[in-house]
Amino acid sequence: MITDRRRMDAYAAALRRAIVPGATVVDLGTGTGILTLLACRYGAGTVYAIEATDIIEVARDIARVNGLADRIQFIHGRSTEVTLPGPADVIVSDLRGVLPLFEHHIPSIVDARRRFLKPGGTLIPRRDVVWLAVATAPDLYEPYVSPWAHNDHGFDLGAGRPLVTNGWRKCRARPSQLLLEPRPWATLDFATIGHTDVTGEVTWVAAAAGTAHGLVVWFDAELGPDVSLSNAPGAPEAIYGQAFFPLSDPVTLAAGDSASVSLTATPVGADYVWSWTTRVREGSPAGRIKAECRQSTFFGVPLSRSTVARRSADHVPALNDEGRLTLLILNAVDAHVTLGRIADEVLAKFPASCPTREAALARVTGVSATYTR
Repeated sequence: MITDRRRMDAYAAALRRAIVPGATVVDLGTGTGILTLLACRYGAGTVYAIEATDIIEVARDIARVNGLADRIQFIHGRSTEVTLPGPADVIVSDLRGVLPLFEHHIPSIVDARRRFLKPGGTLIPRRDVVWLAVATAPDLYEPYVSPWAHNDHGFDLGAGRPLVTNGWRKCRARPSQLLLEPRPWATLDFATIGHTDVTGEVTWVAAAAGTAHGLVVWFDAELGPDVSLSNAPGAPEAIYGQAFFPLSDPVTLAAGDSASVSLTATPVGADYVWSWTTRVREGSPAGRIKAECRQSTFFGVPLSRSTVARRSADHVPALNDEGRLTLLILNAVDAHVTLGRIADEVLAKFPASCPTREAALARVTGVSATYTR
């Protein structure tokens, strides 16, 4: 991401325009701290660089080497669990993946805007517009399906095909592959957004015949006044790429056919479940349905009956050995016992799971690092 010149130039331009001398800046997910360093270069008086992972130690070293550590307060933790001493003039972040709807990006922005930003303060980016197009792209589609359709040993592996066609991957699409022209699917205005789920429907009338293999999705980011960044097909290549959502089966369109795509992103756990329904009608939107594909990343995860049963609201769970081991560690931590003493108890009571003291201590420190501060 640091070597993506387009990304870095766009963020640098947005920061240069937003920061006035002495400004307070928050960098969400600072990583190695490159945006924090740029904020200091453009005059920030204080930068709160927040990072949940241990890469923050690299950021500290880089700031020190560049003589900027005195203006930066590094905070190791999740931004939603952080309290700052005062409001910020600017919040900058790049928490996207291939698409802006990625892990905890939106909740983190919403929380930071509400708790950290001064009234009238600046968010970088301001908004993302997510675009959708229907593609004719056998080179993107075949890697999904060919292993399940053909193999050198003569077995029928077709049962695996629905798993891969209900998932999406990063791709590098070309403008020539877009069968139906790009349409905006959603606009994420970070100054006002309050919800984390997004749904929208896009419709077309096919101007020419062709075969649809999937959907290509990307974003255009507005970072500031006259500062933008796009990962659209045909734009200079950026780190993000685009997302390719395959269809269950290729669909043939004739000129004049109507097509619609309903795309939904729903936060579940640590990330999003994506669902897409693609419908093609002969001629007008009221014409005969030629094809309909209902897909979801939920169906791209193999789940056994026993796994589903254990997640039922009626299921009465019982701790297994790993659960009892973790419970012992947490109870001992809560009683303020040292990690070394806890490791000794783990070794005595769970020798099968932790056969040496080193293994026991590694297990204890791992649990402690996850659940304590």
